Amino acid sequence: MSEDKPAETVENSPAEVNAIPNGKGHEVGEEVTPLAKTPPAEDGVNLHRTENAEANHPESQDFLSGVDDKKTTRFTDFEGKTSFGMSVFNLGNAIMGSGILGLAYAMANTGVVLFLSLLTVVAVLSSYSIHLLLKLSGIVGIRAYEQLGYRAFGTAGKMAAGIAITLQNIGAMSSYLYIVKYEFPLVIQAFLKVDNPAGEWFLNGNYLVIIVSVAVILPLALMKQLGYLGYTSGFSLSCMVFFLSSVIYKKFNTPCPFVDFAFNSTAAVMNVSTTDPGGEVDPSCIPKMANLNSQTAYTIPILAFAFVCHPEVLPIYTELRNPTKKKMQHVANISIAVMYIMYFLAALFGYLTFYGEVEAELLHTYSRIDPYDTLILCVRVAVLTAVTLTVPIVLFPVRRAIQQMMFPNKTFNWPRHIAIAVVLLTFINLLVIFAPNILGIFGIIGATSAPCLIFIFPAVFYIRIVPKEEEPMRSAPKILAACFAGIGFLFMIMSLSFIIIDWTSGTSKASSGH
Repeated sequence: MSEDKPAETVENSPAEVNAIPNGKGHEVGEEVTPLAKTPPAEDGVNLHRTENAEANHPESQDFLSGVDDKKTTRFTDFEGKTSFGMSVFNLGNAIMGSGILGLAYAMANTGVVLFLSLLTVVAVLSSYSIHLLLKLSGIVGIRAYEQLGYRAFGTAGKMAAGIAITLQNIGAMSSYLYIVKYEFPLVIQAFLKVDNPAGEWFLNGNYLVIIVSVAVILPLALMKQLGYLGYTSGFSLSCMVFFLSSVIYKKFNTPCPFVDFAFNSTAAVMNVSTTDPGGEVDPSCIPKMANLNSQTAYTIPILAFAFVCHPEVLPIYTELRNPTKKKMQHVANISIAVMYIMYFLAALFGYLTFYGEVEAELLHTYSRIDPYDTLILCVRVAVLTAVTLTVPIVLFPVRRAIQQMMFPNKTFNWPRHIAIAVVLLTFINLLVIFAPNILGIFGIIGATSAPCLIFIFPAVFYIRIVPKEEEPMRSAPKILAACFAGIGFLFMIMSLSFIIIDWTSGTSKASSGH
């Protein structure tokens, strides 16, 4: 970007010198050398530089203006250094939750066409929601969800946003570690072919959760900036691509009315290679285009929250190199588009493998054919890896929310940064180990906080913050935002009522996790 215009070179070169060496810094190396001598560590110098730069080139420095620095030196006082690609990886990883495992089940209960329509609507709504957040942060000059709340409704708005982010993301992290606790021992057991575990420590989910938290999640959560997690996010997404490829491959290797492993193991092996060439198609092997049953309603909340990444959008925006609203919207649109394709393909091929037999957790259905299938075991390891690597990304906005609520005027401080991460992870580990039933409560929290963060807050903040002189209350954008908030309330009421119906009837089909 910096090579395009001379004005920009002056403005961006300090950031390039500052940045982790990455090609770009070297391309403009010659022009930069004299500037490199001014250490960017001094705040005064930095502030001057941003103000001058802004005078030179306003549209490129949408928010790193001097005014912004004076107002919120605590979080937006550094120039973003994260590349476009890394930002896409981080946001994609934030979107990708364990929910992908339940999408085939959702498709079985809605039908292919209805599922695709719902998924498309939700993807478009999520993108519009991000558009509102970016537009707001452009108007206000602040890139923190909590501060947008503060600008709209004072301290109450800031606390509401902070608490919603904290609860939503603690719920998401708990559900991820819950998966580690229950899946990891089963995978190790299958790899070692231990049929009757005799209480070995390495098959104890509680120990494994602690080991994974301390060895993998904590070091990543201690990074100073989200940008550094781009590499692990890329790896996490490639694990999910492996999951998707395996689901597609398995579709063509699994006979249609599949034979349960428990019934006849030899038949299961035989049937993979021989399918009846001239017989009638089994009616249970015909995909339904639209399907309405008692479970259909539960799939709407699952899909509505399939693209929850809104707490992470603004922190990722803060760290984007040469940030503009348009550039960040591109990051969001690409992340959502990639996840949209992956979600649809995973659901479609998972559904076309098992049709009506598919379970709420896709990988468990494969285990019914052959519990020791090496490919599926590898896929389970990949999914566990992806889920584990998503936890640090989800932890960042919670730490930021806690900082904004409890230490609003403090600058960055390593001991506090580390302490918040350690306390959060310890708390979540204790929850997962000692109170696994609390996940039901997180279902309720998810059903209230997710619609707030995706639909209600962006819309309400938008209506409050955008001045009436600029957009009167009856203007199209504000009417659209009001309708958007209405959709959020609708989703919230639906999700909560399904969870309550579930609790009263004693089943547990609805899950409004990430």
